[in-house]
Amino acid sequence: MSQRIEDYALIGDCETAALVGRNGSIDWLCWPAFDSDACFAAILGTHKNGRWLIAPSEDVTATSRRYLGHSLILETRIETKSGTVALIDFMPPRGKASDIVRLVRGISGAVKMRMQLVIRFGFGADIPWVRRIDHSLMAIAGPDMIVLRTPVETRGEDLTTVSDFEVTAGQTIPFVLTYGPSHIEPPAPIDPEIALQETERFWHDWCSHCTRDGGYHDLIVRSLITLKALTFAPTGGIVAAPTTSLPEKLGGSRNWDYRFCWLRDATFTLLALMNSGYTDEALAWHNWLLRAAAGSPSNMQIMYGIWGHRRLLEWEAGWLDGYEGARPVRVGNAAHAQLQLDVYGELVDVFHQSRMVKLKLDEQSWALECAVLNHLAEVWDRPDHGIWERRGQPKHYVFSKVMTWVAFDRGIKSAETFGFKAPVLHWQALREAIHRDVCNNGFDADQNTFVESYGTKLLDASVLLLPAVGFLPAADPRICGTIAAVEKCLMRDGFVLRHDPRELPAGQPPLEGAFLACSLWLADAHVLSGNLDKAQVLFDRVVRIANDVGLLAEEYDSVARRQTGNFPQALTHIALINTAHNLSAARRESEKPAVQRSQ
Repeated sequence: MSQRIEDYALIGDCETAALVGRNGSIDWLCWPAFDSDACFAAILGTHKNGRWLIAPSEDVTATSRRYLGHSLILETRIETKSGTVALIDFMPPRGKASDIVRLVRGISGAVKMRMQLVIRFGFGADIPWVRRIDHSLMAIAGPDMIVLRTPVETRGEDLTTVSDFEVTAGQTIPFVLTYGPSHIEPPAPIDPEIALQETERFWHDWCSHCTRDGGYHDLIVRSLITLKALTFAPTGGIVAAPTTSLPEKLGGSRNWDYRFCWLRDATFTLLALMNSGYTDEALAWHNWLLRAAAGSPSNMQIMYGIWGHRRLLEWEAGWLDGYEGARPVRVGNAAHAQLQLDVYGELVDVFHQSRMVKLKLDEQSWALECAVLNHLAEVWDRPDHGIWERRGQPKHYVFSKVMTWVAFDRGIKSAETFGFKAPVLHWQALREAIHRDVCNNGFDADQNTFVESYGTKLLDASVLLLPAVGFLPAADPRICGTIAAVEKCLMRDGFVLRHDPRELPAGQPPLEGAFLACSLWLADAHVLSGNLDKAQVLFDRVVRIANDVGLLAEEYDSVARRQTGNFPQALTHIALINTAHNLSAARRESEKPAVQRSQ
């Protein structure tokens, strides 16, 4: 049985990532890239679907873990009656090959250990051909090859590789697993201790560029490291999460593949990186967006692959039982083909914000924006599937319409600020028409709130973003009413649901857990409204449910008190970074002494 989602920690090399359980088992890894097939898929099935376990072969009395400083090097301390060992797990930044290094260090006494390596390519379905070459073990299936190197003796057992060994105080036993294409020679071995030093130096140097100071520094740096770990270094694309099909509701069927890059997150990502001093990463993300969205605006997608590819065909891995029985297990994401009008606003907004922070943009950026706005002028009044990728009939979603307003608003501002040639008067007329349309059809006067879509009484947490994108000021009575309505209808145990539970039959529980980014969006709305204490309470509530190494999933089940959804979730960590920045900036502003008027 899989562990709780929050019992996992992340290691990665900025091209892929693995989840390491508190019990010393790596239960998820796609190799060689985020969107490759998994070779360890135990988190979505059983150990027979692939894992790499290193643990004492005797009873464990206590376990604790931490990242070594500001790095992605995980140390798990395991205590037994016989002694204590430290398991150090990391992936060196990608060189010629991709490696996972596991160091078993004796702290005290003498502990008997067991290593079990179950390699199953093809998302847990394909058993490799394994053979020994010199002092290493090679596993091959189709195009994939994995090589295990360790000084301890290994043996085959029931289609797995195992080793029983003992580690004593002061002793370190290394295990290195390396990926390579099966048609070429095995990758050269690396020195595990040198790799550890180089990995520590890489993360130390990267974190030294963080310009954030003041409160929440360690928390913010951990979220920034997580964001960096979810970045595909060759292209600059950032995946929403390194996993697929971790359920939004335990035992449910809302299980999606998040190993792709969403345009929805574009502006949030840019601001999180820029506000923290990471200009290079922000520019790489911006350039990935430019390349991915290039082409006809009518073909723009809501998400793309890490290389910018467009076909993310969805299929089901029927041989996997799913996380705690949550099926189906999906690979690929059919939502990539949906019409979501908000992505046009998010694209134009991120280009405008990039200019405002003086990123050096490609000369083709403005031409692309103009083409997008020309297309949007023709389609803004169509129904779509909304920010949450609803798979039913399209509707006139309020947030989608607001983001079409954002697209024209930012296009106008870029043209006026930077002197670009543009049909500004036409765009202004469209901006005003969209604003009227939303206020007339998307606001329910009886409830005094903006709603999910035209003609409904239901709410949607995305309307919390209206003041943040500048559609209306936070002091507007309609925004105040919307915040109050969200608190009344979408709050559950202090967290915000993204969907209105009133759409379900009476007594039926919500479709999913609370969406953690939405709780932070409510905090941001309170910051803009001047309610800093309310914002602080929400922010602290989200921070408290981070796991012991500072990681957050997409959602939180407040009844089961467990994290749910794909993990760790980029949007949650991005929202946390931005809310911390907004709170800190607002606190500093409120603490400034009042300026007296001259008499």
